[in-house]
Parts: sequence; structure tokens; C-alpha cells
Amino acid sequence: MNLLKILNSIEVIQVTGNPELKEIANITSNSNDIIENSIFVAIKGFKNDGHKYIPQAIEKNVDAIILENENGLPEHLFLHSGCVKILVKNSRKALAAISNVFYNEPSKKIKLIGITGTKGKTTTSYITKNILETARLKTGLIGTIQNLIGEQIIKTSMTTPEANSINQLFAQMVEERCSHCVMEVSSHALDLFRVAFLDFDVAVFTNLTSDHLDYHINEENYLKAKKILFDNIKSDGFSIYNNDDKNAIKIISDTKAKRFSYGVRGNNNLIIKNFEYDLDGTRGEIIVSDKTYKFKTKLIGKFTVYNVAAAFSICYNLGIDIDTILDGIKTTPYVPGRFEVISNKNKKVIIDYSHTSDSLQQALQSIHHIVEDDRPIYTIFGCGGDRDRTKRPIMGSIAASMSKKVIVTSDNPRTEDPMEIIKDITRGINSDNYSVIENREEGINSDNYSVIENREEAIKDCIQNSEDNAVILIAGKGHEDYQEINGVRLHFSDKEIAYKYLN
Repeated sequence: MNLLKILNSIEVIQVTGNPELKEIANITSNSNDIIENSIFVAIKGFKNDGHKYIPQAIEKNVDAIILENENGLPEHLFLHSGCVKILVKNSRKALAAISNVFYNEPSKKIKLIGITGTKGKTTTSYITKNILETARLKTGLIGTIQNLIGEQIIKTSMTTPEANSINQLFAQMVEERCSHCVMEVSSHALDLFRVAFLDFDVAVFTNLTSDHLDYHINEENYLKAKKILFDNIKSDGFSIYNNDDKNAIKIISDTKAKRFSYGVRGNNNLIIKNFEYDLDGTRGEIIVSDKTYKFKTKLIGKFTVYNVAAAFSICYNLGIDIDTILDGIKTTPYVPGRFEVISNKNKKVIIDYSHTSDSLQQALQSIHHIVEDDRPIYTIFGCGGDRDRTKRPIMGSIAASMSKKVIVTSDNPRTEDPMEIIKDITRGINSDNYSVIENREEGINSDNYSVIENREEAIKDCIQNSEDNAVILIAGKGHEDYQEINGVRLHFSDKEIAYKYLN
């Protein structure tokens, strides 16, 4: 595609060079991915500034560079290389705009469903995809665990990829004749323009609890980021929201799309009622358009009910037959690392991605509901490094107050000292200031926890030394198959380790 046509999609401050002479075959924000006929977009990141790689990009004979900070870059670098220099106000937004044009606006050629919220995005997306495929609609998925084009798996390293990768994925989906795509939309992606200029047909809000405050600073900013999806959806689209969440009305307050609410109360478009769950799955009823439908799924927990309701609402508004929706809900397999139950004889291990205080509390509440004090509950967890530190002591308090015993261990420490993270967690166990569980009958027993930094040793110790009828929650990493320590990712799977010692 001619560079001049690409540049017509963005607001430029200055262009140096001859863009009409350049034919572009690749867009990247990573200098390592520069090939012949590339545009390099220099983005200022949180750890690295792409502008410092501009000399390296020019050495690789890049055709054009988009940048927002030209300080310290000699003009002769561009003049002698023949590279077109494009100065813009915001490189991230420019990347989204040019990617959309370069791949011929692929999101307009597919029914695009965007799901945002603190919890439930992944499970809701998997249920929705299964329903759509039950209706014989080839469906793509972009999310935390993996990206999918039909059944083809594409590995992912973030919930929502960069804008050029997203548009490339959509273009592949269109080429592979996908009619729909279900996409998890993170608050970071919304705030950093990764999903700007995309043509969403459905926007879904699951819930909002405290998370990512290391980035957003406060909950107001976090809410504003989520709200972007609903502010920008087209008028003939659908804004679907969990009306039981106190933030829902703020989130959808300025949407132009058709509104559709779900929840347990009687003032919603879709009402959830008479639900129950155990270790075999979840059952309940959904009322929509004054008709009641029974559903069941092998997925477990109260939060599953809301995920089912969200997926039902999406597909109902897309015109999918209700019997097909119910069949798709019933046949959805376990979502990797989302309250995934494995066992040996009577001992149960639950692998769950719960990595916020609210999600950990809900996971433990679900286990308590199932076992009804008949079985001891153990919790193994840690917290990620270089992330929101405020939740660590709160999670320690929750785990200790709702478990017979807690083993505090390492998660993904990243660049932090694992023991410093553990100290933050245990501070909440040993202090009444972090007693956050409502209607708790017993206080925290500060003797009911131990620290085993090595995560495999923590899992081994708990499985081997707990009672035969124990239920063990391994929380925090879920589907992840790595541990990130000092910038290095080493293979590690909670599920694999649990199987190893259960057997």
C-alpha cells in the first residue's frame, strides 16, 4: 500500500521526505520485526522508549518512521537514508489508525464482540465462542489465554495485543471466513488506543473491582478507561451490561448503542434466578422476554452464572436461536485455569486465575458454598511483582480468614524480590486492619499460614500434607505456563505440578 494513502488516515505535524514514493508491506512498533518496506512506529513505553531504536531502524533500511518526540534525533539520520520522517502528536493512536487502513478496515467485515470488566472476560468469551460455533458460525477469539481463528491456536502474551497485531488477526479471520470474533478488551488496551478505530457490534461490561491501580492510579481512572468502549460503540450496536454491578450505570451512561441489562433483579432485560452449583457444575434459570429457560454447564461457581448470563445476552441480541444458545452453554468445556477442578480419589485441587482481592474472595466463597464446612480448605497463592501493591495485604487477609491454612508463595515476581512481595501479603494476615470479609464469624488465626517461596515446593507440601478429603485452591496463575523471574520466563504450570503430586 502506498505510504501517502496510509498517511491520509492520521493527523501529522510534519512529514520529511517523499511518502508517495514508498510502498509499504509491513507495520511494526518493534525494531526487531523490521523487514523490507516497513513502517516503524516509535512508541514511548513504560520500560522502553521506542524512539531510542530509531537509529537501529534506519540501519535496517526502514522506509518510514512515525514518531512523537524528535528531540535528540539529528535530521541527517533521515536525509541520508531516504527514510520518510513522520511527526505526530500521539504515536500509539497513529499506529491504530494506520493499521486499520493498511489491513483494509477488517473489523467492519466481521461481527465484533468486545468484552470488558475486571473479572469474567475470558470465561464469557469462551462460552460465547462455543455458542456461536454451535450455531455453525466460524468464530475467532482474542484473549488472555490464546488467540483463535476457528480452531487454529495463536499464542498471546497480553490480553489485548497492539493495534497492528489486532488488525492483522482480523484480516486473517476475514481471509479464513470467520463471521464473528469475540475479544477481551482490557483497560490498558482502551487507554492506550490499541482498540481505537475498531468497529464493535457488541460491547459487554461484566463488573468492576479494584485492579491495575499501579497503572490507573485510582478507581475513577480505571472506570473511565472501561467506559471508552461504550462511549465509542456505534448506534446500531448493543451495549450489554451487568446491572448488579454498582458501576454499570456510569459505564454505559453515554453510550449511543441499544442497551440490554442482565442481573438477578426484576428490572433487567435478562433475569438470573434459582441457580445452584457444586463440583459437577452450575444450573439455573434465565428469564428473557417473559419466558423462562433452564440452563446447565460444567463450569462452576456463582461468577459462572453471570458469565453465562452475559454470553446468553450477547447471542440473544445477535439473533441466535435460544435452543442453540442453551446447547452451547451446556457443551462449553472447562476454560483453562478458570476454577478448573482436578482430583485424585477424594482430594480436590482447584486451579484458578483469581489474582485480585475480589476474585480470590469469590473463589473461596464458591468453595465454601460447595463443601459446607464438611471439608478443609487450603489456599496456595502469591502476588505478581511490578503490579498493584495495595491488594497484597488484603488478599492475605481474605485467604487466611477463609481457609484452614494458607501457604504464601511466589507468583510472577518479575523484577521484585519475591520475599518482599510475600511480606506485603503476610502483613495483611497479621493485622486486624485488613479484616475485610463481611459477616465473618471468626477472626484471622495468624498461625494458620506458612511461607514457602518456591511455588512447586508449596504445592507439593500442601498436597502431600493435607487431609485426604481436602479441597486445595491454587490461585493467581490459572492458565499461565510460566513463571517470570528477573525478566526471564521459565516454564511452570500449576496444573502440571498439581497432577504430578496428586499422583
